[in-house]
Amino acid sequence: MITKRQNPLLEVYDTPYHTPPFTQIQLSDYEPAFQQAIEEARQEIKAIIANPETPSFTNTIEALDASGEKLNNISSIFFNLNSACTNNEMQAIAQQISPLLTEYSNSITMNPELFQRIKSVYKNCNRQQLTPEQNTLLENTYRMFIKGGANLQDKAQQRFREISMELSRLSLKFEENTLAATNAFTLHITDEADLSGLPEGVIETAAMTAKDKGLDGWLFSLHAPSYIPFMKYADKRNLREQMYRAYSSRCNQGGESDNNEIIRQMVNLRLEKAHLLGYKSYADYVLSDRMAETATNVNEFLEQLLQASHPHALNEKREVDEFARRNGFTDILQRWDWAYYSNKLKHEKYALDDEMLKPYFQLEKVQKGVFDLAYRLYNLTFLERNDIPKYHEDVRTYEVYRNNQFLAILYVDFFPRESKGGGAWMTEYRGQHRQSSKDIRPLVSIVMNFTKPTTSKPSLLTFDEVTTFLHEFGHSLHGMLSQCTYNTTSGTNVYRDFVELPSQIMENWALEKEWLDTWAVHYLTNEPIPQEYIDKIRRASNFQSGYQCDRQLSFGLVDMAWHSITAAFKSSVFDFETQAMSPTESFPAVSGNCFSTAFGHIFSGGYAAGYYSYKWAEVLDADAFSVFKTHGIFDKKTADSFRINILERGGSEHPMTLYKRFRGQTPTVDALLERSGLKDK
Repeated sequence: MITKRQNPLLEVYDTPYHTPPFTQIQLSDYEPAFQQAIEEARQEIKAIIANPETPSFTNTIEALDASGEKLNNISSIFFNLNSACTNNEMQAIAQQISPLLTEYSNSITMNPELFQRIKSVYKNCNRQQLTPEQNTLLENTYRMFIKGGANLQDKAQQRFREISMELSRLSLKFEENTLAATNAFTLHITDEADLSGLPEGVIETAAMTAKDKGLDGWLFSLHAPSYIPFMKYADKRNLREQMYRAYSSRCNQGGESDNNEIIRQMVNLRLEKAHLLGYKSYADYVLSDRMAETATNVNEFLEQLLQASHPHALNEKREVDEFARRNGFTDILQRWDWAYYSNKLKHEKYALDDEMLKPYFQLEKVQKGVFDLAYRLYNLTFLERNDIPKYHEDVRTYEVYRNNQFLAILYVDFFPRESKGGGAWMTEYRGQHRQSSKDIRPLVSIVMNFTKPTTSKPSLLTFDEVTTFLHEFGHSLHGMLSQCTYNTTSGTNVYRDFVELPSQIMENWALEKEWLDTWAVHYLTNEPIPQEYIDKIRRASNFQSGYQCDRQLSFGLVDMAWHSITAAFKSSVFDFETQAMSPTESFPAVSGNCFSTAFGHIFSGGYAAGYYSYKWAEVLDADAFSVFKTHGIFDKKTADSFRINILERGGSEHPMTLYKRFRGQTPTVDALLERSGLKDK
């Protein structure tokens, strides 16, 4: 007798803490699991509508928040893996599944009977009897339905459905194209002379990469741990130019991976969606649920920072140009020269570069330092578990405790691979929430693309990679420390322009001697990082801060430009982007160069009309960290206040309410400008 195999996605996970059973899942399991979970979720919605009792917060709003749990679990597994460990078959499944999920979502927000119940609760319930979190959930739910097309009629509602489904498909395709274009290019070097200037560890990694591909010599790619040091150290200018042009023209070269037409379609569909709901632009649609509130406020904020940063950026560009000419450079300084000569100038001014610091930033030591920081601030401890299923051999899993009480499971995934998207991010396989009186603790993951170990060296991080670790770990704290009641108000379910505060504030500790002294030792000699190196890190912390601010602002400006259009876009993506970024530019244009075609944050990552939030959150984090600086960077009272008022509260109240409860006042840009050295004396 043949026993039919059970679909592990549809069973109760027989794993520690009901973690996803990655090792049991087959690709063929996803589609039937999604189909069944969608049907079960539909039945839960029908039960809410069919409830004969008068609509109430409990039987309507709470019930809706709790619905679709199985579908949410399956979706989190599938789409997280599609970003971190994908393949062609998984991408094909994503293209089939995404329209089904979009249609399911639309069927909820556009269900007139369900909306009537929600509207009844919204208008009739006694708000004073609700907790602040319940009031937030009610407000969020009502607004979600309004912005999800609940008030649209017939043809308009049908068009809204079509737009939502097409945007879902295009977003996935954009991400797939970006990964394919990143993987498609490699620089194969066989002449050792072409390696001039490159550090030993970078060369060794390139040799390993070539060997893995069955090639002689050295192989460099567009993945950050390969691309960034190549641009910073390679003496051969023609090779830097080749790498730069390949990186900056991703998805802008025609062919199957080109994203130009996808961008046109997406910005036009987003605009049409906004128009259907009565908004002038997609930015207006998005920002109605943000701290910034309006496109005008965002643009004024970006302009305020630009006025402070751009004069510094121009002076910094001039300084690098003069330095290059003093060192024999006679051509026009181009973008592929910037990292190379900037790094040499930094070394001349501060006697500091990444290669000096990397021996003190062994990944395992950095991780211990970050975990110890979490203990000193929030009493968190981490216990590695080897029996929790993993989706890739590189992943490590930890039980997280606070005051000896179980808090969360943390997955960490450090190294690049062709199946993983670029960059770094935090996500969840299960968010924190409560079911009746039971506190369901979260399953949190941080995914990065750090320098891999070689046969002779462990993974040694750059200073930027250290701050990236702190950044993503800050997001994970927001998820792990959550003490909320509802799925949609817990953890990182906050306004997009508030979500970066818990992550960016953590980066501040990277510049603090008190913290570095606790873990930063040489990986061979165990000697602590020299005081002079720490002093150099601090002195160099504002090196080219004007240029770096301009660079971030250029991303925010192009994002706002794409989503502030009020008429259909039919022109050149490159020309539009060039115009939007022009206030920040200081380099000649490069043919074929187009940032937008690989700008995953806004076309596949949820930051549309929201990229400004990185700078917005810098204002918050600079202001918030000033409290730690005043009272001590390990001050328990300050840390407790930040935990209780920010990290544990998720999106249970308006973010400014939470922030002022911690800080006691509204933030201004002054702390950020002072920290960055951009404030006029």
